[in-house]
This record gives sequence, C-alpha cells and structure tokens, in this order.
Amino acid sequence: MNFVEELRWRGMIHEIMPGTEEELMKGRASGYLGIDPTADSLHIGHLVGVMMLRHFQRAGHTPIALVGGATGMIGDPSMKSVERNLLDEETLRHNQEAIKKQLGKFLDFESDIANRAVLVNNYDWMKGYTFLNFIRDIGKHITVNYMMAKDSVKKRISGEAGEGMSFTEFSYQLLQGYDFLHLYREMGCIIQLGGSDQWGNITTGTELIRRVEGGEAFGLVCPLITKADGGKFGKTESGNVWLDSRYTSPYKFYQFWLNVSDPDAEKYIKIFTSLSREEIEGLVTEQRSAPHLRPLQRRLAEELTVMVHSREAYEMAVTASNILFGRSTSRELRAIDEETFLQVFEGVPQFTVSRDKLAGGIAAVELLTEEAAVFPSKGEMRKTVQAGGVMVNKERLEAFDEPIDHSHLIGDKYILAQRGKKNYFLLIAE
Repeated sequence: MNFVEELRWRGMIHEIMPGTEEELMKGRASGYLGIDPTADSLHIGHLVGVMMLRHFQRAGHTPIALVGGATGMIGDPSMKSVERNLLDEETLRHNQEAIKKQLGKFLDFESDIANRAVLVNNYDWMKGYTFLNFIRDIGKHITVNYMMAKDSVKKRISGEAGEGMSFTEFSYQLLQGYDFLHLYREMGCIIQLGGSDQWGNITTGTELIRRVEGGEAFGLVCPLITKADGGKFGKTESGNVWLDSRYTSPYKFYQFWLNVSDPDAEKYIKIFTSLSREEIEGLVTEQRSAPHLRPLQRRLAEELTVMVHSREAYEMAVTASNILFGRSTSRELRAIDEETFLQVFEGVPQFTVSRDKLAGGIAAVELLTEEAAVFPSKGEMRKTVQAGGVMVNKERLEAFDEPIDHSHLIGDKYILAQRGKKNYFLLIAE
C-alpha cells in the first residue's frame, strides 16, 4: 500500500515535502505524530492524526505516537490566541497512560509484527536536559530570523491573534524540532505527520536535522477538518466529543456521526474509517440514490462507535436511537442502561409521580391527567386512546382506565408515556 497515495484519495494531504512519497516507497520507515496530553482522553479532533498513523502502519511503516509531556508543559502557540495552563508531571503521566489505551484501538502496539507501534514521551529525554546545554547544542543552529518567519509566531507578535507571545511559547518550535532530531537519531525516524497548523514546527525539525546531522527528513500535514456549513468540526453545544465514555457516552458519540450532513458524511467516511475506496464509492452511490436512508452516516457511525467503544456499545446506541422513531419494543426500552435512557429522553417534559399511588395500581387516565399533565383533560385522553394514539413504555394503551402499577417502572423508577408519534413524557416515581 502506498501511504501517500492512500492519504491523497482520502483528502488527507494539505502539504507534503518534496521526495516524501519516493522515500516511503523504498521500504519500511519510521514516522511520528505528536499528541497533546492536556487531558486524559483524546477527542475527535485528534482522530485525523491518529488515522494518519493507522494508515502509516497499514502501509507497512512503523508509527511512533509521541505524547508531548515536555511540550505539553509549555503549550503550542500554533492556532492559539492565549497561553495555556501548565501541567504537573503526575497529571501528564496519568494522561499518557489513558491516551495509550485509546490509541491501542487504532494502532498495534502489542503483536510481534516488525512495524508495531511505539509510544514515547518527550519528557523522558527533555527532563534531564539543562537549559544551558539546550541553547548551546540546539539553539545555535536555528536563527531568530528563521523562527520569526513562521506564521504562528508572526500572528502572535503582530497582535493578530492575542496578547503577544512569551519566550516560553517562542521556544516551542525549537523543542518540537529537537523531538524530531532525537527520534531521527535514536529510532531512525524520518518523517513527521501532523495537522496543517504544525507545518512550521515540522519544517523547523527537518531543518535542524539537516544542519546538525546533515540528514534528510520529511513532513506531511493534513488539512484542517471543517464542516460544510463552515462550523467548527468536533464541537457540540456541550463541548468536545471525547473518545472516553466518561465524557461522551457511546450513544452521544454515535449520534454525533449519525447526524452529520450528507456532504460531511462523504468527506468524513474517507478520513475517519479504514474502509476501502470501493466500499466508500459504493456507499456514496447508495446515498445519492436514496439519501433518506443515510447509508453514509449509518456506516460512518457504526465504524467509529465499534472502533472507539465496542460492538456491544454500538448495538445499544442503535437500540436507543430506534426508541425515538417508534421502531422499538418495551423489552428494548428496558434493555438500555439508565444513563443512555436519560440521554435519549433529554429535554422531554418530566413529571414526578407518587410511588405510593403506583403501589396498588392507578388508572392510566388519572396518572396521565391528574398526576402528570400529559393530557389537558380526561375527555381528550379518552379520544386519543380510542384512536390508538397513547403508549406507555412503548406498548399501546388499550383502555383509558387501564391500571398502571410498579411493574410498569423501568429501572424501578421511570415510566415513558407517549402521546401520538412524537410527544414523549417522562414520569419519575418518587
């Protein structure tokens, strides 16, 4: 597999140094991508880079995931308007372990293959490096003029993006350049991958390798991922879409991908999955002939939810999604966990009802008019029941005075009432 050609048809190349493709075609090479460890979970904004490493390994090369423990203590000024908070070593180590676990779902770190993935932390080679040695050994090779010419520096210093730049951040590109030099020396790493905002830092690294070692190194960056409507990719009203289920549940993760627009689905399925060109072209054809069936979004959501979480989590997310569209049963409703259940019905009207009144059974008409104002009157409820338009826990109510008791409680706490096709009400027994 030609790595560069693979990224090219997937729309994942923004800039590439001359000679990169030819060098990678010579045989197995090592390449790295830096990951910011400022949280103990990756979010979907990291996925483009992770998928680059995944394709790199699939092409027979050795991927190196570099957790920026040292650089994470400083903060990359690229595309940022303010300096970030610094992290302590204990937090960074915790974040590194959590990130490695997530990366293991995309990369092979464990098997005996010759190109198994490697995880490194630049704090390990920076922590003992004194400032005097660094500026003597590294700083002398890169001029201030060279560093000032980088877009990320120019924007900050000119005031286009924030309140200027500290020396700490100004030194960032030298530190990242040194990472590349270190990996070139120690692991034969000849290429750095990253987002388009990293181009300046990457070229500093290749220049440092050329000046210090007389060697040749390469860089390849992917474009900034955007949404078709110009909005920011990966952000929702509640913030980032995380890969850790503690921060973004599998249901919400699945829903994010399921709800992307048609143009975005066509772009994202190339970037965020390992599906072949033929499979993707087949799905695109299906989408264009039957867009209402959303085959691109469904497959995209399936591939990512299974890869990031599990097949079981994906199936629960599908079950939960079907509940809203009337294709589920009471059994399926009871099968999903409480957290997912509450997320599915987030925002629907809620009523608190008496657990004691349910103990001996209460007529549905009383429960849904007097205890909970699902219907404004008993007369209206009677008509809706006769028309087959009232459901309790996804089961049609046959009689308006049908008794409702503790056996109807989902998770010993909830009753789901439905008026018509789309009007849901959550009753909470207390």
